[in-house]
Amino acid sequence: MKALHLIFAASLGSLSTPCTIHAQETDPPGPHAAGVDNRGDHAMGFSHEATAHHFILLPDGGTISVETRLEHDHATRDQIRAHLGHIAALFRTGDFDIPMFIHDRVPPGVPMMKAKGEAISYTYQKTERGGRVRIETTDPDALNAVHEFLVFQIQDHRTGDPVTIGNRN
Repeated sequence: MKALHLIFAASLGSLSTPCTIHAQETDPPGPHAAGVDNRGDHAMGFSHEATAHHFILLPDGGTISVETRLEHDHATRDQIRAHLGHIAALFRTGDFDIPMFIHDRVPPGVPMMKAKGEAISYTYQKTERGGRVRIETTDPDALNAVHEFLVFQIQDHRTGDPVTIGNRN
């Protein structure tokens, strides 16, 4: 039996195709994650299970996007659009109360994003199945704060998105 385990382990090491496992796909949510999901559903007005959230880091800021999982789920799509339009307007005024409520703490980057508010733009855009908030800045301190905020969102929402800076889309 021990030899069989060694052969299996050796064969796994010889695989040439890398395998990526994201926490959201394998780990059941703990108490904090379940709280984030529950508070998020309440604050956003739609179920996290019916949607896909993505947080993308870009060289000049990033994006927050939410899409319905089902093509013809127009009710959820409309709720997403209302929420993201509201979020962009709140963020423009320095109001980050919703993310603080959802995460039960001040997300990293928020204090600097508030301080550098005039150097950051938040633009809401509709998408076919939902919407996105485009965050842009040329201020280095604000940019670092935006990236900290988005990385935190990726981790706390368990989206599996890359935590590195991607290309503009």
